Amino acid sequence: MQEMKLAEFKNKKPPELIAYAESLEVENASVMRKQELMFAILKKLAAQDIEIIGDGVVEVLQDGFGFLRSANANYLPGPDDIYISPSQI
Repeated sequence: MQEMKLAEFKNKKPPELIAYAESLEVENASVMRKQELMFAILKKLAAQDIEIIGDGVVEVLQDGFGFLRSANANYLPGPDDIYISPSQI
């Protein structure tokens, strides 16, 4: 199975992301904001069964779900957090 490391992916510059998105046939890639573009690319990769690997610290909340917090944000809540469902905790 192929894999993509999220940390390496986040460091790509917008022109690199646009080129990569266009190679995956993401529609309107050139007009998307960086966050939208990254999400669209990740959706395409997930649909192709490519494993996406993130790193950080898991914070489990009272409701049983959690978030993978990034060192880049000092492990504080932020827009780049990865949701983890209760069945994965």
